[in-house]
Amino acid sequence: MSKPRIDDVDRRILEHLAQDGRRSNRDIASELGLGEGTVRGRIKRLQENNIIKIMALTSFAGPEPQQLAYIGVRAELALVEEVAKAIAKMEFVRFVATMMGRYDILVITLVKDGSELISLVNEEIMTLPGVKHADTTLAVKGLKYDYRWGRIVGTEE
Repeated sequence: MSKPRIDDVDRRILEHLAQDGRRSNRDIASELGLGEGTVRGRIKRLQENNIIKIMALTSFAGPEPQQLAYIGVRAELALVEEVAKAIAKMEFVRFVATMMGRYDILVITLVKDGSELISLVNEEIMTLPGVKHADTTLAVKGLKYDYRWGRIVGTEE
């Protein structure tokens, strides 16, 4: 099966949705000089092909501000994929990837404070078979977060 492609019209539609995911198809169509049905159909195709997902994003600031936490995990070589999949199933985890370099697995999450991070690492991650070590880092001050960099990755199971 060939990889879904996007063209310039799709990109222009995506630019409008990136600014405000609640914009109506009619507004986008009007600004781009397209029919509303064309915009609706293209958005539907982009969603069906897992190219886009329209959703609400919450701010880091809020009634209970959270800190971004990075967890670098080293695992037994033969178990890296299995450990990464187990970590990905954990409720508190926001991002997981197998890596090349210092760590075998990178985990990103949000925590209230350092003690919550220690608890999650010690009680959840370090107890998994095959995990050898975990390093943690808390983000101290966010200077930029561009939510548009995110990419949808479908499950391949």
